[in-house]
Amino acid sequence: MEQRLAEFRARRQAVVRKDEETAAQTMQDTAPPTDTTPTADTQQTEEEEASPQSSPSKDGGDWLLDSALGKWLSSKQVVCSNLTLLKVLLWLVLLGLFAELEFGLPFFVISLFYWLYEGLRSPAAREPGELSAYSVFNPDCQPLLGSLTAEQLEGEMGYRPLANR
Repeated sequence: MEQRLAEFRARRQAVVRKDEETAAQTMQDTAPPTDTTPTADTQQTEEEEASPQSSPSKDGGDWLLDSALGKWLSSKQVVCSNLTLLKVLLWLVLLGLFAELEFGLPFFVISLFYWLYEGLRSPAAREPGELSAYSVFNPDCQPLLGSLTAEQLEGEMGYRPLANR
């Protein structure tokens, strides 16, 4: 059991390191190339930074990009893709259409059931021998390791079965 836990932790650390390397790589890819030769523009910018009377509009121009939200938006790891945005817009248009036809509530309820179906469905089929989270679907109703059974709960709470009289 401890060996499996150690393997799991090692796999998780490898995934975290890979994600960090990917994020660092994307940040390096998106950074503009730096030129070491000073130009007139960079000299002018350096003079503006050195002057104490710079305007507040120039100082605070990129405050959004410097914030955590701006960094997240520019990191190319946005959760909402164009396809998802189009699906949401289509759903809103259809909701408006069905609301005009006075079928808005049934459309909304059917949409909820569809979202439940899509959300609970696994993207890949289970591998042979892989146990389900619900023990009734496993062979011999075998529970997952670490799951709490009714017998275990009763034993921990101190309940004893009544003796037959």
